[in-house]
Amino acid sequence: MNLKDTTLYKFLIVLLVLASIPALFGGVMEPDGALYASMSKNIILFRDWFNLYGRGADWLDKPHLTFWISAASFKIFGISSFAYKLPSFLFGLLGAWYLYKLAKDIYGDKTGIISALIFLSALHIITSTFDVRAEIYITTFTLASIYHFYKAHHYSFWHVVAGAFFAACAILIKGIFVLIPVFAGFIIYWLLTKQYKQLLNPKWYIAIVLIFVFITPELYALYNQFDLHPEKVVFGRTGVSGLKFFFWDSQFGRFFNNGPIKGKGDVSFFLHTTLWAFLPWSVLFYAAVINLFKWKNRNNLAPESIIIWASAAVTFLIFSLSKFQLPHYILIIFPQFSIITALFLQKLDGKTLKAFLITQNIILGIVLSLLLTIWFFFGFENSTIVMFVILAGAIFTFTYVRGQEVKTLIGRSAAVSITLALFLFIFFYPAVLKYQSGMQAGNWLKENYPRAKPAVLNYIDAFSFDFYAPGEVKYLHNYADLDKTKNLKDLVIYVSEAELPKLRSDYRAEVLKKFEYFHITKLTGKFLNAKTRKEVLEHFYLVKLH
Repeated sequence: MNLKDTTLYKFLIVLLVLASIPALFGGVMEPDGALYASMSKNIILFRDWFNLYGRGADWLDKPHLTFWISAASFKIFGISSFAYKLPSFLFGLLGAWYLYKLAKDIYGDKTGIISALIFLSALHIITSTFDVRAEIYITTFTLASIYHFYKAHHYSFWHVVAGAFFAACAILIKGIFVLIPVFAGFIIYWLLTKQYKQLLNPKWYIAIVLIFVFITPELYALYNQFDLHPEKVVFGRTGVSGLKFFFWDSQFGRFFNNGPIKGKGDVSFFLHTTLWAFLPWSVLFYAAVINLFKWKNRNNLAPESIIIWASAAVTFLIFSLSKFQLPHYILIIFPQFSIITALFLQKLDGKTLKAFLITQNIILGIVLSLLLTIWFFFGFENSTIVMFVILAGAIFTFTYVRGQEVKTLIGRSAAVSITLALFLFIFFYPAVLKYQSGMQAGNWLKENYPRAKPAVLNYIDAFSFDFYAPGEVKYLHNYADLDKTKNLKDLVIYVSEAELPKLRSDYRAEVLKKFEYFHITKLTGKFLNAKTRKEVLEHFYLVKLH
């Protein structure tokens, strides 16, 4: 093992972690992040840990654990974006540690460190540090389960218990489909290595029993909120079973597209999603996958490698065949991607290494050029400082790590990721969040009318307003609801511009504050260009009725 190389990789991991800390102090982004944060806030406001409420109504989609974790953090630190993001950040570090442990046990310390570095520096992991949803949790829990079940082959029975516990946690984040990335790799490994007795080993069946024991709080919560109350209207109909949705509709219903939540599947979706989501490592990863198709390359690896690539391959295939697809689903197998890429990188030498160095330098140059392009057109307030950070990152990338070695390729790629993280967390995301009107309105209301009774009229996607506004936010779905509520003392309503004429003419509405809005998770060229931004902005208002 080359100590100099691993010291560089550890140093870059520390820099990545430090560069990610500013993300904890940024705002919570719509739609999913702000929705989950507002639902976790409701747990604290209503003092109800078993019934989930979102958009002012009973909520049935994801299981409870994401919201329980966030609510527990709110209980400790108070309701804030920092408290919402901190657990995900810490679980992300835990996931990197489990990745290091798994890769180290199978391949050695250096592969473990490189795998952790690749994982932490992948683009979608970086963006998920700021735009916190459920995926970091599910990735860590799934990986931890795989690690403990791997250790359970030869060590203490407590690894079976730990593996079952983390598998249950993953289920409580996303649903029972997570058992596929957990167990698929092991089953294929046992079959290909002719360890047929493992299929009948009692400890694995005990693990399955323990998983179902550990998920009983979720089953109780769903049964209590929905199955006991068939009169509730969910997905536009009554008689909805929370247990059926958990075991079938939320998973198989989405896969076959016959459940209440539908999508449009594209077999190639995750192929091109991985290209950008796993940057700056995606080209190297695809090369590593192609490399695995050659028998001699697989034959030289530890037999346990089957667990890694089989888990990734089966999960990727199922995601690709599913009719309901979202980019962040792919994060769950980024740890496997990282190990596969790390193994491939260490084998590069000669002309092959030189070719990939050139390819990677081009990719890194394109990324840095894109940052400079955004800087040029966006119109940042601290424009000179932004440019300095990008150029300093570019200089660090191409001068700090030099030569024609594997560590040059790894070091430069990670350095660009660090530059990207600093750009996003300190400058870009805070700048675009000024156009997340719900967050701006909620914060303004908290500062200027802390005793206000906030409400939303004819708009169900006001997630950030729901989270940032003081207290519980009422959802008024029509003017009949408004008529029932209009005499409420200190009522302040968040409305779109379309509602303003009627509110002014029929309810003598007074505008307290106007806010600019853009759907910031769907960026366009016109929005990114300061000269054309006003053309695509919408407006929302806080109003009082007289």
